[in-house]
Amino acid sequence: MEVEVLGEIAAVETIAAGRGVQIRRHLDRVHGKGNWRKMKGVATVRLPDGSICRAEIHWFEAHGIGRKDIKIKRVIS
Repeated sequence: MEVEVLGEIAAVETIAAGRGVQIRRHLDRVHGKGNWRKMKGVATVRLPDGSICRAEIHWFEAHGIGRKDIKIKRVIS
């Protein structure tokens, strides 16, 4: 599911970091070695069907690599 983030991401929190990121080896192989963190936040997103809504999103990020694998966890009314 392709998600486009519109604007800023608010209420950003770190869920896991370093060895706590369970798919760290996969992220290293696909995107390159880095200090991976699993993050969550709330943002306005455009869904694949073109509709726009607020949603809680989760993603992985590393310094120098950026945000990868953005996923919608729940839609907020």
